[in-house]
Amino acid sequence: MDIPILYEDSNLLAVNKPSGLVIHTDGRTQEPALTDWLKEKYPDTEKVGEPLEIGTGEIIKRWGIVHRIDRETSGVVLVAKNQKAYDFLKKQFLDREIEKTYHAVVYGDVRYDEGIINLAIGRNKSDFRKKATGKAVRGEEKEAVTHYKTLARKGKISLIEANPRTGRTHQLRVHFADLGHGIIGDRLYGVAKKSPVNISRLALHAYSIEFELPEGKLIKIIAPYPVDFQAAVDFFK
Repeated sequence: MDIPILYEDSNLLAVNKPSGLVIHTDGRTQEPALTDWLKEKYPDTEKVGEPLEIGTGEIIKRWGIVHRIDRETSGVVLVAKNQKAYDFLKKQFLDREIEKTYHAVVYGDVRYDEGIINLAIGRNKSDFRKKATGKAVRGEEKEAVTHYKTLARKGKISLIEANPRTGRTHQLRVHFADLGHGIIGDRLYGVAKKSPVNISRLALHAYSIEFELPEGKLIKIIAPYPVDFQAAVDFFK
């Protein structure tokens, strides 16, 4: 398994996760996961982070992974090498001090050059796989806020830069779908539309992350586009 390393020091590393790779096993299949790579390359991360309960109810090890992105989303993921670094980074996430930037190609000519989506998210009442907003929610809703900028428009699609201020599951996918600008390639929340860009997966990339290192220095890590996402972005040139 070839996982590009974007940054590494004695406390943490940042990797550029390819699309199609899950972060942790789901307990139902034997497909490869980022944790398999960590087991091989960084075995000392085995006990870093609190245990994680997966969909089957099984409790698994976190292997130092501080946050997650979807299987089909490519881009930067942080991994702590020790518990002190994990706790330090986790607090920044909880305090909303970490700046995450995503790039996405969405359907439609997005009207505004920038905006804020403030729509609480909860479980979808009709599909356990999905999240939802408003009347489609079953049970508790949680605050979900996304800031966005429209970087380019062409051929009835738009290139978006999004900064989620909260970390809800599927947040960007749900928010842009609710705006009527679903992310291209999203089989769960999208609609069956033709697109002028040829990308066979979710057109969402975790482009950068900005945070404070344990020694107090601010750092911004950028994940280069994979080939398929770069081709989609080149359409706007």
